[in-house]
Amino acid sequence: MSYFTDSHSRSPPPLQHPVPTHPAYIPEPPSTPVSPQGYQRYTSTSSPPVQPFAQPIHGPSTVHGARAPQAYPSTSGPYQPMVSPPRHGQPAVGVPPVDFSAWGINDATAQFGMHLGQSAVAAGQDYVQKNLGGLIPISVLKHHFNVSNSYVMNKLRLVLFPWRHKWSRRVRRAENGQSEWQPPRDDLNAPDLYIPLMALVTYILLAALYSGLHSRFHPEILGVTASKALAVVLLDFVFVKLGCYFLNIPSGNNQILDLLAYDGYKFVGVILTLLAGLLNVGRTLYMIVFIYAFLATAFFLLRSLRSVVLPDASTTAAPVNNSAQRSRRITFLFLVAVSQVVYMGVLIRV
Repeated sequence: MSYFTDSHSRSPPPLQHPVPTHPAYIPEPPSTPVSPQGYQRYTSTSSPPVQPFAQPIHGPSTVHGARAPQAYPSTSGPYQPMVSPPRHGQPAVGVPPVDFSAWGINDATAQFGMHLGQSAVAAGQDYVQKNLGGLIPISVLKHHFNVSNSYVMNKLRLVLFPWRHKWSRRVRRAENGQSEWQPPRDDLNAPDLYIPLMALVTYILLAALYSGLHSRFHPEILGVTASKALAVVLLDFVFVKLGCYFLNIPSGNNQILDLLAYDGYKFVGVILTLLAGLLNVGRTLYMIVFIYAFLATAFFLLRSLRSVVLPDASTTAAPVNNSAQRSRRITFLFLVAVSQVVYMGVLIRV
């Protein structure tokens, strides 16, 4: 009886959880190619990199009852750092040069490639010179693009306000003793191709913007506008060229480019008219701007083409001595000037 009483009166022993223990040594992970300096433990102060698979020098210290690992030197040999990639502006250190001989490229092959490339470039230049050099010489083309910033600004002002200006081109002596026209940089009255080309590109972009603001833009409008502008320039050029042919007007080496340049100046007045339309100045003021731009362009061409249609005796060997021939040429000049209203009227319809 007392046995059972003693067994029931005694309480079972309390449960005791096992005390967690930490390993005395935690191996460091090995270094990877991405981190050339190896794995480093985060500390508040900079410390040397920890080498993997090392043995401790000093005994481990205890932190809060657990042993913390220390830095260990490598026992497998001296530390070999990996080659780091070169920084911007610094040469690579430890990178061996590329051996192109493994690709089958040696000095003889490289020289042959250079010689082949130079031969191809020379052949292309000869082809362009033979096929296009006779039609438009490169020296003549450079002459029409020899402009400056001051020339461009003064020329634009002259195209828009040509009413009071002295129209006489300058002549200079060439190295061979012959006389030739001054380049546009040195002569404001000389025709150039820079302003007509830039005005053509500006007109195409401005016409696309004008159509977009009126909710009529589509990608094809760029090609349509460019085709219309080139067709107008070509039609005007053919009309002037045929007139010069039937009137026996002598043609010089630069006449084709001169006529193309004069045909392209009309885009300056067209751009002015389109800008007035973009500003919504009203129908009346819009027509006034168009009429003024047409009159300025017509007067500019009338005075500029006079040196081509009615050359002076001092600049040509075939001056106009016949009064009837002179009258026909003056009439032709007025037809060229008046026809600009048709071309500009077609161009402003975008």
